[in-house]
Amino acid sequence: MADHTEIHTPVMLERTIELLTPALQREGAVLVDGTLGMGGHAEAFLTRFPNLQLVGIDRDTDALAVARERLKPFGERVRFAHSVNDRIAAVLADFDVPRVSGILFDLGVSSLQLDRVERGFSYSKDAPLDMRMDTTSERTAALILATYSELELRRIFYEYGDEKLAPRYASRIVQRRAEEPLETSAQLVELIIAATPAAAQRAGHPAKRVFQALRIEVNQELAVIERAVPDAIDALEVHGRMVVLSFQSLEDRIVKRIMQARSASTAPRGLPVELPEHKPELKLLVRGAEVASDEERASNPRATSVRLRAVERLREVA
Repeated sequence: MADHTEIHTPVMLERTIELLTPALQREGAVLVDGTLGMGGHAEAFLTRFPNLQLVGIDRDTDALAVARERLKPFGERVRFAHSVNDRIAAVLADFDVPRVSGILFDLGVSSLQLDRVERGFSYSKDAPLDMRMDTTSERTAALILATYSELELRRIFYEYGDEKLAPRYASRIVQRRAEEPLETSAQLVELIIAATPAAAQRAGHPAKRVFQALRIEVNQELAVIERAVPDAIDALEVHGRMVVLSFQSLEDRIVKRIMQARSASTAPRGLPVELPEHKPELKLLVRGAEVASDEERASNPRATSVRLRAVERLREVA
């Protein structure tokens, strides 16, 4: 495998550090990297803040192995958890950490997962139809293609891939598996291309949306975000901060909705005075969603689609 520093460039690193710095400069500050990956962001934070403690969470055992090696120089300042980040409360309880100063989520598929062909995330390389972020889990893309009904396949292609040809693809998959199982990415790509009208093929690779939808379903990514973001906010101390990097509109939509809801007053309309329990719980730190600079997008292809949102916790909620 290539050296991890060559295959992973953290996205919007300096902006992320800038936003989290006011929370991390405090005595005893703890940062949770809820999507540790290969430790690129974590290494930068631990270097920049010599007294910072870090809890790194990732569901990918391969990524954790790389991160453990990369972050070894920081010794006991780092604690690792093999877990999905919607279990952040349980992870912090295991480490006896009641509240944290900062939280970072770098959502979506990682560079390591894309670069390791055998993981099956890419439609451009032939590999087993796996797509598991956590290789200890049971659900694979091949299992979904073999067991989901035509209606269920159509639903995930629509919802998670925004695929207009979802009915056609779902029907062809069900027909094909009656003859032989779909087990490799090349088999699925061949089926999708054969089922795609020539005019539609000119709009981009026809398998892209189907592979995205399968990956999201295999890993239950959106359901995890729905649970992880509120739990992460609950774990922040007052004036703690959270930054979330999203790479798909589906992810960003969920993050936006949760952050906006908890940064708005809950006072009933017409109430003459806003009571303390109605005041916003969060403050939005950026307007809308920030994107990477032109320079970063040119040098780091993964930054092309990033959307950054950040909040500060203003008060505890009873």
